[in-house]
Amino acid sequence: MHELSLAQSLITQILALAAEHGACKVSRVVVTLGPFSGVVRDSFEFGFSILKQEQEPVRDAHLELETPDPEYRCLDCGKVAVIPFPRQSDRLELARCGLATKKCPWCGSNRLSPQGGTELILNQLEME
Repeated sequence: MHELSLAQSLITQILALAAEHGACKVSRVVVTLGPFSGVVRDSFEFGFSILKQEQEPVRDAHLELETPDPEYRCLDCGKVAVIPFPRQSDRLELARCGLATKKCPWCGSNRLSPQGGTELILNQLEME
């Protein structure tokens, strides 16, 4: 479970920033979690919630995870499209109808390559 070590690294980074700015409390942490990062969101949130209890400055910090919709480059026409993941409730129906394959909105090709989306970025801290 590498999410735990990622959460620990995030807390270490937050504590360093808090010390650098003379803050004794962190109340809010905003992180971007790329859709292709390989990080399991629930495990990362759980790890953060457990590990933050060990450090007074982040003990009450609220973690907000932002996950942008994934981007794909069409290998036929070269255009980049944002194609959101289907909602969990829609996935079974799409698979049953054979519509689960992503298609380029411009040319209809299903030859798509993921673009970026592997990031784990600390975007914002609210400190006191």
